Amino acid sequence: MAVVIAVPICLLLAVAGLAVQGRAEAFGDARTTRAEVGLSLRVQALVHQLQRERGLTNGLLGGEKGFRPALSATRKRVDTALLGMRSEGAVDGVIRRHLGRLTGIRAAADRGTADRAATLTFYTTAVDALNGVDPVAETATRADRQLGDGLAALRELAAAKESVALERGLLNGVFAEGVFHGREYLAFTEVRATRVAALARFRQVATAPQRAALSHAFKTADAQRATGYEDQAENAADGSALRVDAGTWWNAMTVLVDDLYAVQQSVGDDVRDRSDRLSHDAETGLVAYLVAGTLVAALVAGLAAFASRSLTRPLGALAEAAHDVARHRLPATVARIQQSPPDQVELLLTGDAPRASEVRSLGGTAEITEVAASLHQVERTALRLAAQQAGLRRNTTESLANLGRRNQNLVRRQLGLITRLERQELDPDALAGLFELDHLATRMRRNAENLLVLAGQNPPRPTTAPADGLEVVQSAVAEVEQYRRVLIATVQPVRVRGHAVADVAHLLAELIENGLTFSPPTEPVEVHGWYDAEDDTYCFAVVDHGVGMTETDKERAHARFCDSGDEALLAAPTRFLGHLVVGRLAQRLGEGAQVHLFDTTGGGLSALLALPGRLLAPAKAPSPPPAPARPAVASLLNGFRAGVARAEAHTTQGASS
Repeated sequence: MAVVIAVPICLLLAVAGLAVQGRAEAFGDARTTRAEVGLSLRVQALVHQLQRERGLTNGLLGGEKGFRPALSATRKRVDTALLGMRSEGAVDGVIRRHLGRLTGIRAAADRGTADRAATLTFYTTAVDALNGVDPVAETATRADRQLGDGLAALRELAAAKESVALERGLLNGVFAEGVFHGREYLAFTEVRATRVAALARFRQVATAPQRAALSHAFKTADAQRATGYEDQAENAADGSALRVDAGTWWNAMTVLVDDLYAVQQSVGDDVRDRSDRLSHDAETGLVAYLVAGTLVAALVAGLAAFASRSLTRPLGALAEAAHDVARHRLPATVARIQQSPPDQVELLLTGDAPRASEVRSLGGTAEITEVAASLHQVERTALRLAAQQAGLRRNTTESLANLGRRNQNLVRRQLGLITRLERQELDPDALAGLFELDHLATRMRRNAENLLVLAGQNPPRPTTAPADGLEVVQSAVAEVEQYRRVLIATVQPVRVRGHAVADVAHLLAELIENGLTFSPPTEPVEVHGWYDAEDDTYCFAVVDHGVGMTETDKERAHARFCDSGDEALLAAPTRFLGHLVVGRLAQRLGEGAQVHLFDTTGGGLSALLALPGRLLAPAKAPSPPPAPARPAVASLLNGFRAGVARAEAHTTQGASS
């Protein structure tokens, strides 16, 4: 979904980005053109003053002293314009290169020592350089033909105006002196030709009002008078003397140049207005594109989020329902099925089965509904499988119990028969054989009772008379095969209540049998018993010196001691069923009865059975205080307490995790 949604959004954003980039470029071009037009007009203002200074200086060098006041005023205006152009990088560089000697040229002109042609060339070179750096000359208009034509008209008008101004300055000196010298006539004709060509190009790109303004500038009386003076100069190609007043010529041409400058300013204003309009339009378009792009992106993102949510919401509900089934509903229902009678299992299956309304409530597409229905079908199948497994376990338990009862009845009858034969037999050898047979039958009876214990049935050996602790130990030893290897060490006096005697003896027999099985045939298994007054607990310890157990195996054994349900019975390996028997017997003894395993000093394993005070009966008569425990017994007691502390800490840690 993320890829499917992200790809069109990225494509849309890319297209919108290109459009915004185009509008941004147009906006940048418009702002650049606007700035360049403003700079161009300031450059042309400087050029206009330089042209005026050039003409007056040339007239002064030709001998017309009356130009000096006007020249001084013009120089001040030039200096002011130059000062304003210092902040423009490219223009300032041109000024430094081409007008660096302006002060010296002015001083030489004032002294009358400057060469008229060289001075004219100095000013003309500076004006050409300023016109060349005019930014309008390099402005590229990509989108607006009218702006391009306006810039071209401004450029051509600047060239025509420069030709007129250069002609004014050139002829000003010629008329002041009264004759052409050297190449002055050729320069005059070239300037006139340049003006004509520039004006022709201007008329091609100029608008009708701009052409009308130019025509009006050349039709004034001063322009006509200047044209007459030009005709006289043109006829003096043979070097004849010219009878033209330089001041009159200067005034007439100055009016024409000023009129051309006014036309130039008008064209510049038109170009600037056009660039302002384009800049505003570009800015408006850019804002519109940005707003439209943002709205479209938001709309697409909203639609994508809506589409995604229409899928993720039912999927999330489906996942939550699956988690609820896996973590709560299914385990709880399975537990109720396992604990309920067979006649109520079908009712539980019917009551916990998901309804069609629950499936439709998830919403989403038909596919999601089908997945939800399949999930609920899996739940129904799992419940029925759990019911079948519960029935199978119930049947297995009943079979074990039935088999245990049958074996127990047969063993009881067998023990009764053996007892009668023992009473009638007088032969010592035969009597010894009957004793062995009686011992085997006793072991068979314990195995049959194990089946009843695993099946959760009470063995039919209840007793109400309390028994001494030593008698309980001896009864347990009598139920193991290699009873001769069992060493009953110090067992401090204690009386066990009657309802717990059989279970304690059975439990000790299982622990002793385990110690005999996993220790060498030559090593004895010790049984200790002592009373712990600090905890009001009586402890039986079964100590062997065999192979022992790893920490992992001991943790698993403790887990089997604690978990004695059907799951543990079916999941535990058959060779560890004795652990389950011990655990169930300890649970049947009630709260406070504990079985714990820990390592024996020097190798082997020790098992301790702790009986709480409520399972102990009062002594028949006051007895002397119990003898202090032997060092070995004290060591067992300390190890038992440490092991119980570790087991409790492990249990607490597991519960918190």
